[in-house]
Amino acid sequence: MAVRDAVGMLKVGLELFVSEGPSALAVGRETGLPVFLDLKLCDIPETVDRAVARASTLGARILTVHAGGGPAMLARAVQRAEQERAGLVIAAVTVLTSLDAGDLAAMGLERDVPKHAQRLARLAYDQGVRAFVCSPHEVSSMRSLLGADVTLITPGVRASREAGADDQKRVATAARAIADGADWLVVGRPIRDAVDPLAAAHAFAREADEARASRGRSS
Repeated sequence: MAVRDAVGMLKVGLELFVSEGPSALAVGRETGLPVFLDLKLCDIPETVDRAVARASTLGARILTVHAGGGPAMLARAVQRAEQERAGLVIAAVTVLTSLDAGDLAAMGLERDVPKHAQRLARLAYDQGVRAFVCSPHEVSSMRSLLGADVTLITPGVRASREAGADDQKRVATAARAIADGADWLVVGRPIRDAVDPLAAAHAFAREADEARASRGRSS
């Protein structure tokens, strides 16, 4: 793993999981890093319950589900993770970073993205979820809504020169996301597609560390 010394967790997403199956999580054992299993599960409660039980045996630290799956699905996911006692944390995805107000309107949903994300987060929180995935644009309001004890995971993190360069519409820099209250940053393409992935990973890590230090001084 080329970037293992510059990151704190490894993401196994849908593309890799479909390609390699559960064996993809061996990367965590090989590197000694926790694994963020980003499958965004959204199905009937029984199916998600069984999927969480299976994921609990794979060594993942965090597993994502869609908050839009509803209260019964969310509650079952949290309960199953707790029952398995494997240390798996359920994280609820609110609104994908590829969506904006126009996309929500096209789906017949609330056009105000932060408000819709907060509504989904509150629903998930009430079912026992204590980790959430939200874009950098919502992380500050999520922290205010949910408090200091939840874990906020922020995708859509870009270098300043890359903002708006791909299909993710609600993006920000690592410094901005950390300053607004993010705990974990998800950085994919800016590292994967860099000429020097390790240098890119170190650059993001330095920016995040500096932002955390600054946030600590101001708190």
